[in-house]
This record gives sequence, structure tokens and C-alpha cells, in this order.
Amino acid sequence: MLGLNQMTRYAWKPRALFFLLFCPLLSGTASAKELFGRVGLGYNAQFANTSQTNGTPGISLKYGLAPRSMVEVIAGFYSGARGSGVLAAKYMQTVHAESYANFYFLGGIGYVYANQQNGVEILGGLGSEFFIPGIDNVGISFEAGMSAESLTSASGSLVLKTFGVSFLNAGMHFYF
Repeated sequence: MLGLNQMTRYAWKPRALFFLLFCPLLSGTASAKELFGRVGLGYNAQFANTSQTNGTPGISLKYGLAPRSMVEVIAGFYSGARGSGVLAAKYMQTVHAESYANFYFLGGIGYVYANQQNGVEILGGLGSEFFIPGIDNVGISFEAGMSAESLTSASGSLVLKTFGVSFLNAGMHFYF
């Protein structure tokens, strides 16, 4: 059985976790990084072709449809002996905005080809795009969520998986 000192030592953890998770959602209005009408050029390595041998990230083009909505088109290929490629699109809806960051929901679908298999991948999740003060035109993305892919194979099955990608995979974009 825990003594009084041990109980008080562990009692703060649930409160701290609650504070860290929910206080950003309850914060006052902040001026978001405005991306409406802007075009971002960069890369995205999130879809299934990048997890296979000889995979390659895709060139990505983002566009701000509305003050809180963005779309992204991704295309990439590798023409080696065990070629791979992707043609995909994502939609992002900002749910919380801060001065130098946008927190968003995302959904995407893509056609992927890798190791003589092709199919469709659908993904959904949460993401955040950060902007370094003083370098306002470069966005660095982090994303996490769930993916379903159906690549043609001997089993022909649907594969579900979680993903968590840093800026090395979710992408970096320069906005014009």
C-alpha cells in the first residue's frame, strides 16, 4: 500500500496531463498563420510507397482554399528496377490556430505503386504545421493518425495501420 508521500507524489500526474491536453484547446483567440490563397511547394513522404524498398517522397503542392481549409496534391515516383510511385490528395481543416502554428484534422486518398503491387491508401488523422518566427514562408508539418491500404498481393487483404510522421515524412513547404 502506498504511503501518504507516495500518494501525493503521483496525484499531480492526472491533473498535469489534463492541463497539457485541454488548455491549448481552451485558449483565447490567436491570430493564425494566414495561408488562405497561398501556394506552398515542398514534399510529402507519408503514403505507402515510401515505406517500401526504393520508396521515394512525393513533390507536394498545397493551396489555401479558405482561411481554415487547405488541399494538398502529392506526386512522386522511382523508376528503378523495383519502381514505386504515388499520386495522392489530402484535405486539411484547421481546428486550432496560433501565431506560428495551425493544428488541423486531415483526410487523404492516394494511388500507390510499390514492388510490383498497386492499390489505394486512405488516411485520416491530426496534424500541425509550424512556422519559425522570422522565416514565415517555411511550414514544417507533423502528422499522426490511421491509414488503410489495399495493395494487390497474394492475400489481397486490407491493411490497417497507425502512423506518426515528423517533418521528415509529413513535409516541409515554402509558401508564395
